[in-house]
Amino acid sequence: MAFLYRGSLEDPGGRLRDLLRSRDIIVAPGVYGPVFALLAERMGFEALYLSGAALTGFLAMPDIGLITLSELATMTRYITRVVGVPLIVDADTGFGEAINVARTIRDLEDAGAAAIQIEDQVMPKKCGHLPGKSVIPAVDMMKKIRAAVDARRRDTLIVARTDARDVEGLEGAIERAQLYVEAGADVIFPEALRSLEEFREFARRVKAPLLANMTEFGKTPYISVQEFREAGYKVVIFPATLFRISLGAAREALEVLKSQGTQKSLLDRMMSREDFYKLIGYRDYEERDLRVSAEIEELYRRIGYKKP
Repeated sequence: MAFLYRGSLEDPGGRLRDLLRSRDIIVAPGVYGPVFALLAERMGFEALYLSGAALTGFLAMPDIGLITLSELATMTRYITRVVGVPLIVDADTGFGEAINVARTIRDLEDAGAAAIQIEDQVMPKKCGHLPGKSVIPAVDMMKKIRAAVDARRRDTLIVARTDARDVEGLEGAIERAQLYVEAGADVIFPEALRSLEEFREFARRVKAPLLANMTEFGKTPYISVQEFREAGYKVVIFPATLFRISLGAAREALEVLKSQGTQKSLLDRMMSREDFYKLIGYRDYEERDLRVSAEIEELYRRIGYKKP
């Protein structure tokens, strides 16, 4: 059904909590626009992830905190109005200090986020898999987490990400995560761990639902969902996979257009017009428009008005 004619998810945070309780593990692909979110939902994914890296990349900017809260809230709203599954939203460092984080939580809640992720990097932040990161004092991150918890008005989950592995080592990251749980974080996200054994050690010592980032071309080796499940993780995100594969496919298509002067060799790799119409519920719009027209025609007939 077209999103215009169906209701939004009424309790996104509650739905995500239900999934955390009832599923061994949740796979959340990264989406950076509503049509990709709709496609992922149609393919059977029960939760989605709005990646800051993918969204800033879509806007042709590097992942260094240049995106604004209003841009993030707008895209969150675009996505949540078309899907009926919970969306985890990457809010980077929360757009400022603790009081700014409170505003961030309110705005993203209003936009339909099920969970909001904040991280402990110093601004300007960097991609979690690049060198040269810095982290704020743990106590400052704890203030942000507490501000986030206090600001929420619904059952929105607070995801606390720590980038301390590269700065303070695995032990420092674990200690921070334990503090973040005490501050009220619902989910812990250890960024850029270096091996499956590190993920296992983290899970052994941090008593909270854990989120793992399985990005490409980063410091984390390629680990399967099954391996993360066995290691004790509840959520696995693939934040930029769709973004990167879309760019790769677009580059190849442009090369074909430039060299061949026709798109014929690309047709079997495209989603067809009809499949796209089914995805977005195009026929629903036509049917609704025809129904409204028929109802008005009948109204005119009953009350005896003649068309002008």
